[in-house]
Amino acid sequence: MRPYQKDGFNFLCRLTELKLGGVLADDMGLGKTLQTLAWLAWLRERHARKHRPSLVICPASVLHNWRREANRFTPHLKVLVLESGAARHNLRKQIPQHDLIVTNYALLRRDLSALQKFEFRSIILDEAQFIKNPSAQVTQSVKQLRADHRLALTGTPLENRLLDLWSIVDFVQPGYLGTQSEFHQNYEPKGDDIAWSQKVARRRLSAKLRPLMVRRLKQQVAKDLPDRIEQRR
Repeated sequence: MRPYQKDGFNFLCRLTELKLGGVLADDMGLGKTLQTLAWLAWLRERHARKHRPSLVICPASVLHNWRREANRFTPHLKVLVLESGAARHNLRKQIPQHDLIVTNYALLRRDLSALQKFEFRSIILDEAQFIKNPSAQVTQSVKQLRADHRLALTGTPLENRLLDLWSIVDFVQPGYLGTQSEFHQNYEPKGDDIAWSQKVARRRLSAKLRPLMVRRLKQQVAKDLPDRIEQRR
């Protein structure tokens, strides 16, 4: 791993020891999957005597990328991919024998009752902006799953509105930013000097999120990137 990726891995390990959920919000292409796989391997070793699988929920387009990356970087992890088709109903019986289960957001809604029967070591949301709408069915579904640790991966933690960020954080660490109404009151102030109030509120929100979130941009870690990535900038 590159230096910034090792820092990200160490960040995830610290969160685990503190029993906190987290958000890994690095730019696309900086290796969020690699950092997560290293963390999952660490979790497996740490709990070697009490095996429990971890669950990755991702867009269908990257479903098999997780298997490929795991085979490349953590070949000792047994990976089970659940995808569309009748076969997955039998495959779910194999969940306890695997280290990493990978499914997609669309299937999660259909398989929720079956997945609720399991207690996972961790749940990882890849492209976590999929749950940016707190009232959406997919958001409500992921919050009903049981796990010791929760992690969100996203290169765009804030897309359109601050509520996007609240929804993601409320998954990884429920209640950390208060209720929706409390969040609006604390971080989306209204008043005469709205520009100044919002600036202060953003600083307070940034400080509040610092223990749970790490975000690196490509320009911040440029010296650690391979030449082929540098040339694309």
